Amino acid sequence: MNKHSLGPALRALRESSGLEAKAVARGAAMSRSKLSKIENGNTAPSVTDVDCILTAIGVSDEVKAEYMAAAREAATEATAWRLIRRLGYSRKQQQVQALESQTTLLRLFQPSLVPGLLQTPEYVRAVFARRRLSEAQLERTIGARLARQSVLYSEGKTFRFVITESVLRWRIVPPLVLVGQLDRLISASRLPNVDIRVIEPSAPQRDFPGHSFSIKDDRIVTIAYARSGEEMRALIGRIRDELLREQETA
Repeated sequence: MNKHSLGPALRALRESSGLEAKAVARGAAMSRSKLSKIENGNTAPSVTDVDCILTAIGVSDEVKAEYMAAAREAATEATAWRLIRRLGYSRKQQQVQALESQTTLLRLFQPSLVPGLLQTPEYVRAVFARRRLSEAQLERTIGARLARQSVLYSEGKTFRFVITESVLRWRIVPPLVLVGQLDRLISASRLPNVDIRVIEPSAPQRDFPGHSFSIKDDRIVTIAYARSGEEMRALIGRIRDELLREQETA
């Protein structure tokens, strides 16, 4: 169970108990309208809300423990995002940098953007320009993200990136700027401790990812078939040449 399914799961739990919404709302000391918004996923319930709803339904201790764990996880994530907004994205970049400095092996899959550790300054600007930051905040955030990239040159650290081919073609920057970003990927891939792999859309896969993820140090992950080494660099080079030809004929 995750934060998005918590509300509907509470509704299913209530319905399976045979209790009407107005009875559970009354027992949980909340309005019928609030309970409806929670059950429909329109309002995120607090930990206390979930506790009161479960008590009103009368679930077992085991079920209550499962639902309360999901509620606490959702509350923790929401608090983290409020903290990011308050402190600023530059501070968040500094926190990530501190974590990366303590990581020996970083494995990251990214299906939508070039990984932050591999982004050019222009690409970083394009990513954060959508966050409605002031120019001063934007500059601090760009500087903080670029500062993270020095970890790529640290001894004793290994980086393994897997990205989809669509990342290489996603036009969040003008074509010539994207060419520079592709050159950056090719250059970084030649570092002895950096392994970059690209998943082609035509390659057969057994499953598909729902989101990006990273694995630090001793963990296991199943990844899709991806181009690596010279094959990967050749693929990026072909996309780069396509962009340049497009500019020549524009």
